[in-house]
Amino acid sequence: MIRTAFFDTKPYDVPSFERYGQFHDVEFKYLETKLTEDTAELARGYDAVCVFVNDNVNAAVIDKLYDCGVKLVALRCAGYNNVDVRHAYGKVHVVHVPSYSPYAVAEHAAALLLTSIRRIHKAYNRTREFNFSLNGLTGFDLHGKTAGIVGTGRIGRLFINICRGFGMNVIAYDRSPAPNGDIEFVGKDELFERSDVISLHCPLTDETRHMINADAIGKMKKGVVILNTSRGGLIDSEALLAGLRARKVGAACLDVYEEEADIFFEDRSGHILNDEVLSRLISLPNVIVTSHQAFLTEEALNNIAETTVQNIRSCFDRDGVCSNELCYHCGNVEACKKERKHRCF
Repeated sequence: MIRTAFFDTKPYDVPSFERYGQFHDVEFKYLETKLTEDTAELARGYDAVCVFVNDNVNAAVIDKLYDCGVKLVALRCAGYNNVDVRHAYGKVHVVHVPSYSPYAVAEHAAALLLTSIRRIHKAYNRTREFNFSLNGLTGFDLHGKTAGIVGTGRIGRLFINICRGFGMNVIAYDRSPAPNGDIEFVGKDELFERSDVISLHCPLTDETRHMINADAIGKMKKGVVILNTSRGGLIDSEALLAGLRARKVGAACLDVYEEEADIFFEDRSGHILNDEVLSRLISLPNVIVTSHQAFLTEEALNNIAETTVQNIRSCFDRDGVCSNELCYHCGNVEACKKERKHRCF
């Protein structure tokens, strides 16, 4: 039995992880607390830890996990910007879930876009109070508009298909554009200048952090709609707020926020929100914020649990090879994933 400390547990996590864990002889200890330097000691005596997007797996945490005898960090998500993978090399193995349901995230982005431009959220609140006025609810057609997609992985490509279904023109930016495809790739500046809607579907790295900043917003069309269902740090939140207040940005739809770690996934309705920037964003009538729920479908939860448990099982099998391992063996986190035939260390 592989003993695994499961951090930042939510009620919707448990059923699917219990089901797959029992099948693969993986035993979970469910902890509500997030993994931090202060809570890492809770993993002592466990073989692995299972973590999510707002757990902190920095160098200090990795050292503590190593001292506690933990051999594996299993991410139950695709992104790994919260893990110091380089520091983990040689100490603990790191695995992730590269794809769980790209449809869930792409469809949520579309839902946010339609809700915003057609004022569905406002109409919903009005009619619940028997206010059936249409004043102030005028939206605009997506047909014929230009969608700029940043990142053309699985999710980005699915969102492109959705946009094309609405009759939108699509342009895209990707650091490594696929050759001979049916997507018009352009530079970042051109994408900012031409797009009526900009949707972010790229990972958070040193290169992409604050990709949407004051300079980028200055290049955009007046009234642009910005969507982010990827990572909060892609957007400089203060610059976005300034763009909204200046009426340069027409609307923002955010499923992620750069300072979300101590805010999202919890009921804070009875508390004063200390984050002034987020408070001001939420107060604006042309901003929609959801709390990192784009992934939250039954299909995605099932796929996340299945892949995570299989990752854990693979790492503790005789050869210890897991195709979803992340490491710095080749100097690049994902360089040898497709051809991996042995442990990285």
